Amino acid sequence: MALPGFLGGIFGGKKDSPSVIGIDIGSSAIKVVQIRKKNGQAVLETYGELALGPYGGASIGQAVQLPTDKIASALADLMKEKEVNVTTKLAGIAIPFASSLMSVIEMPDVGPKQLETMVPLEARKYIPVPINEVMLDWSAIPKPEVDDTVFPTEPAGAQKKIDVLVVAIHNDTIGRYQDIALKSGVEAGFFEIEIFSTMRSVLEEGLAPVMIMDMGAASTKLYIVERGVVRASHTVNRGAQDITSAISKSLGLPVERAEVMKREMGLSGGDKSVADVINLVLEYIFAEANRTILGFEKKYNKSVSKVVLVGGGASLKGLQELAKAAFKTEAVAGNPFGKLATPAFIENILRQTGPEFAVAIGTALRKLQDEG
Repeated sequence: MALPGFLGGIFGGKKDSPSVIGIDIGSSAIKVVQIRKKNGQAVLETYGELALGPYGGASIGQAVQLPTDKIASALADLMKEKEVNVTTKLAGIAIPFASSLMSVIEMPDVGPKQLETMVPLEARKYIPVPINEVMLDWSAIPKPEVDDTVFPTEPAGAQKKIDVLVVAIHNDTIGRYQDIALKSGVEAGFFEIEIFSTMRSVLEEGLAPVMIMDMGAASTKLYIVERGVVRASHTVNRGAQDITSAISKSLGLPVERAEVMKREMGLSGGDKSVADVINLVLEYIFAEANRTILGFEKKYNKSVSKVVLVGGGASLKGLQELAKAAFKTEAVAGNPFGKLATPAFIENILRQTGPEFAVAIGTALRKLQDEG
C-alpha cells in the first residue's frame, strides 16, 4: 500500500529502468499500462483494456462481481493480447477505494519516532475491526506555510498538533489481490488505493482544493484533494452503466445497443431523446457532487477551484461542458497520458481515452519510481 506522492519532474536521475505495468481492476473492465524510464522520462510502451462483463455472463460495459480465478484469467488474457503485448511481470496493482478505510486524525506534534507508536493506538478508535486484521499505513499532513508569529494557529503554550492521514485495508482484501497476482503471473510489488494512483496521474502540486470526479460503471467516486491530501470523499451509487440501463429501458432497446448509442452519441450526438435520458442520470450525480463541494466549503471556508473528470464515464461526449455548467467552475478531463512521453500521432486518441486510464497510469508511475 502506498500513501500519496507526486512525481514532480518526473524523476530525478537519468538512469533507465526496467519496464513496469500498472493494473487497474475495475467493476466492468481491467486496464493495464506498461511504461519504462528512458533518459529520466516516463515512456509509454503499451496499454490495453478488457471488458469483464462477458466473463460474468453480462454485456460489455456492465459491472460484474467475479471470483478471483476469473479475474486472474481475464488479466492474463489481456496481457497476452497481440495488440497489447505486455512484456514484463513487474507490476503495481490498484485497490478500489470502497475496499479501504481512510481518516484524518489529529495527533500531538511529537515527531516521527513517537508517532510510529502512537498512531496505531489512536487508529483503533476509527477502525471497526481488530487492528491485527488490517494493513495500516499513515502519513503526516504537511502544514500550510504560515508564519505562526503573525497568524497564531494555536494558543500560546498549547501543545502543537498535527493532522495524520490514516489508511487501512483489510488483510482479506490484500490476500485476494495477492491471489489474483499469483494466478495471473504478475509480480505485484505493492498494492495502492486507487485515489492515490489517480492523484499522481492527473494532479499537479497546486495548493488550491480540487475535486476529482471518477465515474465508473457501477458508481461515481468524489474526492476533494488539497495539497496532496484527501479532505472529503463520497461515493454515489450511480455510474456509466446506469446511463446505459436508462437508455435501454426508456427507448426499448437491448442493453448492447444502448451501450453503443451512449458511446457514439452521448450528450452531443444530436439525438435529443438519448441526451434527455442521460441528463436525468447525470442530474442526480451532479447534485450529490455539489452537496459534497458545499460541505467541504462550509467546513474549511475554501472554494473548490477545479473539477477533474476521470473514469470510463468521463469519456461521455458533452460531459465536460455539462459539468462546467453544473459546478459553476472549471471542469476538465483528466489527461494522465500527459505525464508520459508518447508518439505524437496518437496524442489525440490518448487524450480522449486518457480519463479511464488514470488509475493504471498512476500505479505504473509509482512502480517506476520504486524501480528507479
